[in-house]
Amino acid sequence: METEWSIQELAKAAGTTSRTLRHYGEIGLLPPVRIGSNGYRYYGQESLVRLQRILLLRELGLGLPAIAQVLDGQQDAAAALRTHLELLKQEQGRIARQIASVRTTLRKTEAGEQLMADEMFDGFDHTQYKDEVIDKWGKDAYEKSDRWWRSQSKAEQQAFMQTHRDIAADYGRAHAAGLPVDGDEVQAIVQRHYDWIGASPTGGPVTAQYFTGLGEMYVADPRFGQNYDKHGAGTAEYVRDAMKAYADARL
Repeated sequence: METEWSIQELAKAAGTTSRTLRHYGEIGLLPPVRIGSNGYRYYGQESLVRLQRILLLRELGLGLPAIAQVLDGQQDAAAALRTHLELLKQEQGRIARQIASVRTTLRKTEAGEQLMADEMFDGFDHTQYKDEVIDKWGKDAYEKSDRWWRSQSKAEQQAFMQTHRDIAADYGRAHAAGLPVDGDEVQAIVQRHYDWIGASPTGGPVTAQYFTGLGEMYVADPRFGQNYDKHGAGTAEYVRDAMKAYADARL
């Protein structure tokens, strides 16, 4: 008889939560092999393999809809794992370049040597979204934002990004606590988010269409969504809904 794991046992082994696994089951991403007479969900060996694939893809920044497409289109577990391994190696290579870059900067700083831009920024690219920004909001919006960003000191840039990291973490805590997206506490977080977006030039006012469009992008594009989902699965969708509620009520 095949070994089975309860939802609590599987969540503990995978380092996630029962709530997350229930959500995966509700959207068809990780259905249990059976539900007991007591209502408990049980998972088999194939569930473990599938969950590992899900978590690997989440680590790579894919959203849940994209993960579902990958899993549905690649039923061979071994082939899927080989693909995931290759993606992880690519990510490992990028992180290794960043580590080497920081080590070089540290060594040269301590030795008083001249820093080289190509060494300092290997593995980093702050202009990687240039074409997408121009396509969505126009060249003027990109150029204004780029000039503003370059005009900031390193300390100001770091403070600006830390503000967003704090906002994202607060979204994650609110999501984990099950707070309603249109409630006062969550909407106060959205207000900070709105103010943060408005702090940099966007080529125009932060309209309802612009604001909700950003929320949709957080879900549609895993590169952006991972900034929120790293604070808990489904947080990007939660942020999108909270931003939509704010726009509907205030913009």
